[in-house]
Amino acid sequence: MSRFLTFPAGRRAKWVVLAIWLIAIFAASGLNLPAKFDKIQKNDSASFLPGKAESTKALAAQKKLENGKEQVTMVVVYRRDGGLTAADRAKIARDRTTLNGFDLPATHPFSPPQFSKDGTGALLLANIDTNGVGSTIKKPVDKVRAEVSDPGGGLQVKVTGSAGYSADAIKVFEGINGTLALAAFALVILLLIIIYRSPIFWLIPLTAVGFAEIFSRSLGYGIAKAGVTVNGQASAILSILVLGAGTDYALLLVARYREELRREPDRHVALATALRTAGPAILASGVTVMLALLCLSFADVNGTAGLGPIGAIGIAVAMISMLTLLPALLAVFGRWPFWPFIPHVGDTGNTAMHGPWRRVGERIARRPRPVWIGAICVLLVLALGLLKYNDGLTQGGSFRGSVESVQGQKLLSRSFPSGANAPTSVIVPDAAKVAAVSTALKGVDGVATVRTAQTGPSGTELSVILKPDPYSTAAFALVPKMRTAVKAAGGQDVLVGGPTAIETDVRHYSDRDTRLLIPIILLVVLLVLIVLLRAVVAPLLLIGTVILSFSAALGVGYVVSDWVFGFSGSDSSLPLFAFVFLVALGIDYNIFLMTRVREETQHYGTRPGMIRGLAMTGGVITAAGIVLAGTFAVLGVLPLVFLTELGFVIAFGVLLDTFLVRSILVPALVLDIGPRVWSPSRLAHEGEPGGVQPEEEHEEESYEPAQALT
Repeated sequence: MSRFLTFPAGRRAKWVVLAIWLIAIFAASGLNLPAKFDKIQKNDSASFLPGKAESTKALAAQKKLENGKEQVTMVVVYRRDGGLTAADRAKIARDRTTLNGFDLPATHPFSPPQFSKDGTGALLLANIDTNGVGSTIKKPVDKVRAEVSDPGGGLQVKVTGSAGYSADAIKVFEGINGTLALAAFALVILLLIIIYRSPIFWLIPLTAVGFAEIFSRSLGYGIAKAGVTVNGQASAILSILVLGAGTDYALLLVARYREELRREPDRHVALATALRTAGPAILASGVTVMLALLCLSFADVNGTAGLGPIGAIGIAVAMISMLTLLPALLAVFGRWPFWPFIPHVGDTGNTAMHGPWRRVGERIARRPRPVWIGAICVLLVLALGLLKYNDGLTQGGSFRGSVESVQGQKLLSRSFPSGANAPTSVIVPDAAKVAAVSTALKGVDGVATVRTAQTGPSGTELSVILKPDPYSTAAFALVPKMRTAVKAAGGQDVLVGGPTAIETDVRHYSDRDTRLLIPIILLVVLLVLIVLLRAVVAPLLLIGTVILSFSAALGVGYVVSDWVFGFSGSDSSLPLFAFVFLVALGIDYNIFLMTRVREETQHYGTRPGMIRGLAMTGGVITAAGIVLAGTFAVLGVLPLVFLTELGFVIAFGVLLDTFLVRSILVPALVLDIGPRVWSPSRLAHEGEPGGVQPEEEHEEESYEPAQALT
C-alpha cells in the first residue's frame, strides 16, 4: 500500500503519472466525450420510471398503438379576457395551418381547435414523437413558440402541455453545467486563496480537480451508453461531488505535505511521507462515499438509481486524481507556488497542538457530559422542523421564477378544465370493454371528460381530462381511484398512464426507495467504520451522531423552504438524497478525525488521544467543511426548487457537522465514555498507555489551513 500510494512522488514516476493523465484527457477531449455526456441525458419525467410501474406499462402500450413511437403532448393555449374575436379565430386557423406545415415529428399533427364554453379560450393539440433525448422535445417546442407565443394586441398565447414542461426543464438543464461550474469554481478559488494565503497555489489543486471533472464526465458517457439513466440533475450533482470532494482531499494532502516540507529538505521525500500518512484516510473516505452512493443503484426510480454509479465514478476519479495527479504536480513545481508563505526546513509554522482546536478539546474534557447533552438538545430542537414536512412540490412548482409552460397552464385553467393541459391516458386492450371503462371513469369525482383518442390492433386509448391541475396533489390523488374503477370495469390489464400517472408513480416509488435505502446505506457505512476503526462502540456512536445531524439539517431545511423561500413544498426524493450526501460526506470528517484519534490513542491513551486528534485535524477539516458547504450551496444559483432545497440542506448539514458534531459532540462523547469507546478491540482493555502527556509536549504539528477562515 505504501509503495502504491507514494509512487507519484518519485523523481521519474511523477512524469509518468502526468503523461498518463494528459493522454487520458486528450483522448477524452478528442473524442468529445464530455459534450456527448451532456447530449445523452434524458430529462423527461417518463425516463425516471421503474419498469414495474403501471404508467411505464401504459407507455409501452401507447407505443404499440403508435407503431413503437413514444409521444408527448404539445398544447397551444389562446385566450382573450373579453372573449375571442373573429380575427382571433381566423388567426388560430392560420396558426394551425402554419404549424402543420412545419417539419415537426408529429404522428398526430395539430387537430382542429377546441373552444371553451365561455368563448374566451381555444386549444391546439399535437402529439410529438420523441425518444426521451432532450433535443427531440425542445426543438419542436421552441419552433412552435417562436411562431405563435405572445402576439400582442390583447391576445395571450402560450405553449404548454407535457412537451412544454419537458422543454422548459431541458432548457434549464442545458445551461446547468456552465452556470454551475463557473459559480462553483469561482467560490472555491476564493476560498483556496484565503486558506493558502497564496495568489498562485490554488491553480495546482484546481487543475487536478478540473482534470477529474473532464474524465468523470467522459466515463459518465460510457455508463449512459450502457443503459444507465442519466439526467441533468445527476449531471449537476456529479460536478458538485467532484469539485467538493476533490478539493477536500486536496486540502488534507496539502496540509500534511506542507507540514513535512518544514522537516524535510527534499520535496519528493516530504511528499512521499504525506502520501503515506494522509493517503489511507483519503482512500478510506473515498471508498465509504462510493459504497454509500452505489446503494442508490437499488432504487426503483431510474433517475435515483442512475445517480448511484455516476456519483460513485465521480468520487473515484476525484480520489484517484488527488492521490496521483495532484502529488505529481506538487512534485514538479516544488515549494515556490506557496509564495509568499513558502515553507522551509526549520520554520515554526503554525502549532496545531497549541492552537484553537487544542483549547476547544481541553475545555470539553473538563466537563464532557454536559457538553454532549447540550449538543444533542440543540440538534433535537433543530430536528423539530421535520414536523413541517410537506411533499406538495410538483412539476408545476418545480421552477424558480416563471416559465412558459407554467404560464400556459395558468392561462388554460381560466377557460378549460385544468387537466386539458396534460390528458391522462387509459389503455383498454379489449374493445368490448371500452364503453364500460369509459362509464366507470366518468363516475370518478374529478374527471371532467372522457373521449376515445385512438384505436388499434393492440387496444383502445381513452383520453381523460381531469378537473384539477394535472401536476397537483389533487390530481395525483385521483390516479389510484381511476385505476380501481377501470380495473373493476375492464379487468386488471386496463392501464392508467399519462403525465399525472407518471408523476404519481415516481412519487410512490421515491417514497419506497427512501424507506428501503436509508437502512442499507447506514449498514454499509457502519460496516466500513467497524473495519476501519476495528471497534464497534465508536462506529455506532458516529452513526448515531450523523443521523442526529441529518435530522437537524433536514428539519431546518423544511422550515427555511417554507418560511424563507416560500416554496410550495419539498420534493419527495429530498430526504433520500440529503441522507446519502450528509451521511457519506459527514462520515468523511469523522473518519479523518477518528483515525487520527485512534493513532494517537495507541501512544497516549484515549483522553489525550482525543485532544491531540482534534487539535491536529481541526483546522484542515474545518477548511474542508467550509469548501464542501460552499460548493453545494452553489446549487442554489440554479432555477430549480429541488436543487435549491438540496443545496441548502447539504450545505447547512455539512457546516453543522463540521462545527458542532465533529468538533464538539463526538469529542465530548469519546471523552465521557473513555477507553470503552474502542470496544471490543484491545484498546478498550489495556488501560491508558504511558508516555508523554499532551500538556508536556512542545513539538511542531500540522499546518492549520483554516486559520485564515477562523
